[in-house]
Amino acid sequence: MKTIKKISVLVLMFMTITTVFAIDKSEIEIIPFSEIEEESKQTIVEVALGNENFTTLVAALKAANLVETLSSAGPFTVFAPVNAAFDKLPEGVVGDLLKPENKEILTSILTYHVVAGEFRAKDVVEAINANNGSFVITTVQGGKLTATLKDGKVNLTDEKGKVSTVIIADVDASNGVIHAIDTVVTP
Repeated sequence: MKTIKKISVLVLMFMTITTVFAIDKSEIEIIPFSEIEEESKQTIVEVALGNENFTTLVAALKAANLVETLSSAGPFTVFAPVNAAFDKLPEGVVGDLLKPENKEILTSILTYHVVAGEFRAKDVVEAINANNGSFVITTVQGGKLTATLKDGKVNLTDEKGKVSTVIIADVDASNGVIHAIDTVVTP
């Protein structure tokens, strides 16, 4: 019985090895290295997941069921609040927003940080300069953010007058770009 099993295993191994070596090279798709690099880029969500400065944002995206949306093709521009931005909110606010009964409010706040299309820092600065120092951005949520320049940095003013500064620009993702901001903006 043991001999039959050994022979079966050897036959199976032989068939596997000969099959592997019998592949016609013309059947193999050759992908240029640049395309492999492009395909291996992380999505906006994967970038945020891999950065310890965005743990609160990631928790909020999960609570609002926006992970799948921001993992889709896009492109998106995300003005992503860092953990310290969420820490500026009054005590208990983040915890309350993460509760299931507040999902609609949380979704509104998060989508207020997202713009359809990919807008790199140079594009935003050019738009500000071309519009007399102020450029209004329509968010996915439907609200408006006003972009201005102060001391060479892009500031975003929300509809309530709260100002946030872009502290890290142009973090590439496969489905858009992230600009880290220092304050949570609200519609």
